[in-house]
Amino acid sequence: MNAKYQISALDLRLTLMAAVLAVMAVVFHLATGTFLTPENLYNIAQQTAVVGIVATAITLVIVARQIDLSVGSVLGCVGVLIAFLMYSKGWSWPAASLAGLALSLAVGLYQGWLTAGLGVPSFVVTLGGLMSFRGAAFLVADGKTQPVTDEAFLALGGGLDGALGPRLSWALGAVLVVLLVWSSLARRARKRKHGFPLRPLGFDLALMAGFSLLVLGFVAVMNAYKLDSKPEPQGVPIPVLIWGVVVFGISFIARRTRFGRYVFAIGGNPEAAALVGIPVKRVTIKLFLLLSAMITVAAIVAVARLNAGTNSLGTSMELYVIAAAVIGGVALSGGSGTVLGSVLGALMIQFLDSGMLLMDVSIGSRYVIIGQVLIAAVAFDVLYRRWTGERIT
Repeated sequence: MNAKYQISALDLRLTLMAAVLAVMAVVFHLATGTFLTPENLYNIAQQTAVVGIVATAITLVIVARQIDLSVGSVLGCVGVLIAFLMYSKGWSWPAASLAGLALSLAVGLYQGWLTAGLGVPSFVVTLGGLMSFRGAAFLVADGKTQPVTDEAFLALGGGLDGALGPRLSWALGAVLVVLLVWSSLARRARKRKHGFPLRPLGFDLALMAGFSLLVLGFVAVMNAYKLDSKPEPQGVPIPVLIWGVVVFGISFIARRTRFGRYVFAIGGNPEAAALVGIPVKRVTIKLFLLLSAMITVAAIVAVARLNAGTNSLGTSMELYVIAAAVIGGVALSGGSGTVLGSVLGALMIQFLDSGMLLMDVSIGSRYVIIGQVLIAAVAFDVLYRRWTGERIT
């Protein structure tokens, strides 16, 4: 069977988002003169990592027609607990992190059971969690900030020694480029073998070249940033490396495992999924547990970055992670969305916030603009799906 050439709606959407990101970067740099400097891009990369980690996981939750409004509060509670155990109780950071993971998984199991087992809408369950766990963050340490000084732990936040350095960064970039080219060619060969529509060769080559240049350019920019107290360039920040591992892992789960296929089937039609034997309740609970694990990872990175556990940790994060997922193309009606889209969505949110901050836009105005951008993204999603006539999965 001869393969046909076709550019899918997903390809067009992700390409458009990448183009919008590039335009945003150029516009903000022309307006500020500092947006595309190594220092600012290094800070953006680190700041996006925490939101990106949670947004990557919440993508699958939304795909399955659920929502979690408590992610910021749970992150704050877990972060304060980890810092409290390290500072006030003298625990090592691995032990404190495991305790934070246990708390987060317990929360995920509780909220997942209420949603899947009892049938309480996840919106209501997690809205209650948003308030309850924000209060719990105050109760854990009696409202006091818990400073963290363990150097190994602080490196996870991308501080003074929290980057790979130039040599390891270039090595990582080279490996990623090789994997990217190999993966693209292997995917094309599989599609040709089974007679599936192929993207035009020129389009695939342009994508490979574009992503390869993006990876190597990112490494070059990170290696161009130096701290005054450290002569050697920083290289790729560890929080970005952690985010990359999370993206790869969840993308693999979504695309290559039975669990991932179940998630999309449930999001497409929960009743039909149950009729064909998919364990809808069990999958839903596992989704909340997966999200809880990623919240713990994000909490560790956030506490390490701030050098302390504070009660305000994770405030309003639910706005940013849901916005990142929706802007990235996840349908709130469920059944469609991509992990890569959530990455681009998180970058868009951070580009917008950082650019407005450099332009000295007030915090009130920034919230107004980001909220309206979210509405515009949903409106665009509705119109785009009508135009393409496809579900993006």
